Amino acid sequence: MSPNGIRWFAAAALLVTTVAAAHGEDAPAALAIGKSAPKADVKMANVDGKSLSIAEAKGPKGTLVVFTCNSCPWAQAWQSRIAELGNTYAKQGIGVIAINSNDPTVKPDDDMAAMQERAKMLGLAFPYVVDATSDVARAFGATRTPEAFLFDAKGKLVYHGAVDDNGREPEKVTARWLNDALAATVAGKPVTMKETKSLGCSIKFRQRSTTS
Repeated sequence: MSPNGIRWFAAAALLVTTVAAAHGEDAPAALAIGKSAPKADVKMANVDGKSLSIAEAKGPKGTLVVFTCNSCPWAQAWQSRIAELGNTYAKQGIGVIAINSNDPTVKPDDDMAAMQERAKMLGLAFPYVVDATSDVARAFGATRTPEAFLFDAKGKLVYHGAVDDNGREPEKVTARWLNDALAATVAGKPVTMKETKSLGCSIKFRQRSTTS
């Protein structure tokens, strides 16, 4: 990474930490490399009006789960790259599912209607679903948008983190972590960089139910 990229990444990481702390929910522990996807059987409403689970989105060569949203500037900065990666690798045997865990009462731009518009605008060829309780995100230990989790053909986590090393300036990207992890997974090879720092807005978790 270039010196400017390192400075930008460090400043962004500090901003993310500050925003997350201000949001007021303790950050859950991130899913460990080598673990299977939690809550994989939870049905979630898709932008096409149907419902499906992570297990149903699974591909023969692996599964990419991306926690994202409409409203976050960081998610917007990476959204075209996520769409391109998802559409490309979905044709190569990777199951892809994007998950919006934000509470639309906090962020109205993250309601289903806005998600449907975003999916159409980006030409998503993979599901974009609602985590209606935010509990899927909690189970993964996801805290930011966007945040990627890639599982191999055996269902084991092989990459967790950011898309690449420059959200705001795509032309200056020098490390394409998610693309490299996807390429290795499709080829059945080990992922070299298994974990990176996820940068983005804090997930606006829905309140936990107080009923038993």
